[in-house]
Amino acid sequence: MVNEPLNILADLNQIVENFGLSELYARVVVSILIFIGFLIFGYIVEHVFEHYFKRLAKKTKTKLDDEILKNVKRPIYILVLFFGLNFAIYNINNYTNYIDSELLKDIFLLIEILLVAYIFTRVTNVLFAWYAERQERKKKTSQHILYVFRAVFNGIVYMIAFFVFMALAGIDLTGLAIGGAAGAIVIGFALQSVLSDFFSAFSIYFDRPFEIGDYIVVGEYSGTVTKIGMKSTRVQLLQGEELVLPNSELTKASVRNFKKMKKRRINFAFGVTYDTTTKKLKKIPDIIKSIINPEKLEHVHKLDRVHFTEFGDFSLNFEIVYYMKSQDYLKYRDTQQAINLAIKEAFEKEGIEMAFPTQTIYVEK
Repeated sequence: MVNEPLNILADLNQIVENFGLSELYARVVVSILIFIGFLIFGYIVEHVFEHYFKRLAKKTKTKLDDEILKNVKRPIYILVLFFGLNFAIYNINNYTNYIDSELLKDIFLLIEILLVAYIFTRVTNVLFAWYAERQERKKKTSQHILYVFRAVFNGIVYMIAFFVFMALAGIDLTGLAIGGAAGAIVIGFALQSVLSDFFSAFSIYFDRPFEIGDYIVVGEYSGTVTKIGMKSTRVQLLQGEELVLPNSELTKASVRNFKKMKKRRINFAFGVTYDTTTKKLKKIPDIIKSIINPEKLEHVHKLDRVHFTEFGDFSLNFEIVYYMKSQDYLKYRDTQQAINLAIKEAFEKEGIEMAFPTQTIYVEK
């Protein structure tokens, strides 16, 4: 299979020589014809991309395929021309030996492999740009991470292309591999902290424990995520200042993400005085149920329970549990405030007194 193109070249050279040309001129003519043939083939490929694939791409709803075709059309055309140029120059050089044939073959092999890698990265870059645009509209992640990841991915593609070339060219990779491994170990130890944060950023990006705009609690700190960088994540605290947290610490810490919360459970209690009559105590659950009502309060999901829980030191204590269908902390506070005011107003109408720490001392005479 490998020798078939060479055999075809030899046959073509022989056919042209039969027209009375010397071997060198016959090879020049064959090389020109080969290059013209690849030029025509490249034009056909470009024409197919321009008129057939492009027409199909316009029928789809997304513009992703249009961008991919736009970015790969010209590089593929150039790749076809390089194949033609490769065969043409090799055919002449095989007679003149002006350039070492193995060196010439390796040069064209390297160029062609790099062109294939370039076409592949053009496609992936379009995909990255499309995904980044979607994420930017949603404001869910930092564009900086996507761009860095794209650069890292492109670097890996070209590195793989280089090793493929080395393998196909028959170059011994043992010494290079040992040297590269030793260098990687040294660099790894020197940049241990930086690399830890770097890879933690990718862990945060792919695992998505939180996104930009989420309200999180990390240890004693709580605030809104404003930026996820390659080395650190920035959180705007409730007090107003900005907290910078290393990514490596975030991947190890326990993070509470209130944005992921589907519904909020609220538990609160109050006490009434001991001189409240039993009749009034029995009214309190009904009062609470009429106040914490999903039909009256927009963000309330449901009232779970109202219980007279205990005889406290200074009061008769009630415990209330209800659920909200909003994760928004401000809406929670506004709703709780409305409930508190409604309870106070209802108790004033019923003559029920809220308790506060008091002591009654009985003195025996």
